[in-house]
Amino acid sequence: MGSFRWYQPPRLGLKELPKVYFERLLESSPDIVVAVDRKGTIIFYNDGAKQLLGYTSEEILGEHVSKVYPSAEEARRVMDALRSDENMVAGSIRNFECQLMNKAGEHFPAAMSGSIIYDERGREHGSIGFAKDIAELRLHEQIETLGELAIGLAHEINNPLESLVNQAEMLERYLRAKATDEDYRVEHDRIDAMKRELRHIQAIVERVGEMADVGSYGTIEYLPGKLMIDLGLDTLSIEEEDEAPASTNGHLGGRTIVVVDDDSDVCHSVADILAAEGCNTITASSGVEALAYLSNHDVDLVLSDVVMPDMDGYELFQEISEKHPTVPVVLMTAYYYDKDHVLKRSKAGGLSDVIFKKPIKPQRLVELVDARCG
Repeated sequence: MGSFRWYQPPRLGLKELPKVYFERLLESSPDIVVAVDRKGTIIFYNDGAKQLLGYTSEEILGEHVSKVYPSAEEARRVMDALRSDENMVAGSIRNFECQLMNKAGEHFPAAMSGSIIYDERGREHGSIGFAKDIAELRLHEQIETLGELAIGLAHEINNPLESLVNQAEMLERYLRAKATDEDYRVEHDRIDAMKRELRHIQAIVERVGEMADVGSYGTIEYLPGKLMIDLGLDTLSIEEEDEAPASTNGHLGGRTIVVVDDDSDVCHSVADILAAEGCNTITASSGVEALAYLSNHDVDLVLSDVVMPDMDGYELFQEISEKHPTVPVVLMTAYYYDKDHVLKRSKAGGLSDVIFKKPIKPQRLVELVDARCG
């Protein structure tokens, strides 16, 4: 295996394996194993290195080790780490992250472990390194990060979107009732443009959530050498707004609806939509507050957010089912990922009507409440 040999202090009772065992192990390893002499000339190169680096033994043996690094600086950085006093064992590294370069000139991240080889007199004879391609690991970490981003993005954007959608609906209703025909046509076009852009934002958030759920994504170059996630915006399907305004033909008149959400803007905008349909709306910022109201009042329906600080929507549903079994409950959430399985548990527990995604179309909201209170 080259002109060097292993040198280790003897261990009492440890049987020495024949040299051929180590040779076969190194040759058959799927990871990169490269040994160099003290001048940095490659003297050993295994099958795993052939597969990952692309060079044959004839092409690489006798070459300087810097050939497998993207730069001489990166090669020196690895050797400096080997000699650094910061390592737990002098003359060695473990899972040291670096960049390697294959025959095609492609860079890839690697985790390297290695040791400097010394002769019987303690003089440096060369070094050997074991490197693992961690590109897939890095991709997996990026996908996990994307998933976390999608969850946070959905919640932080969809709650304001819910409020904006509801406010746009209320503004259009006001214009329909108060504006002249000419003014209404002009302002209606503006409101339609607002709603269209809101749907566009919602579609982008949904796409990010879909990509996180699938666990893969593509990239595009937005500047030379700078990549960004390809959301496929040119293929986004933007749902058209229904022309007919939300209406229940007065079916909701006199109904008492408790709206529960820790986001006050969402809570009040949903209540405004239902109040415009004749509902008596009660807002609560928590499940505890909602239960306190139900203990002294009759209500026709509870419309609750899923994720709240004191109790989640499923826990609220359970409490209502036990103490007020005739009161229907509907859940809504700004999260696209049900990490705590709140929605699944709710359905299994008998809650069939679940609004999973905010923002909720005002017309859909009204129709759902009408159906549950009918």
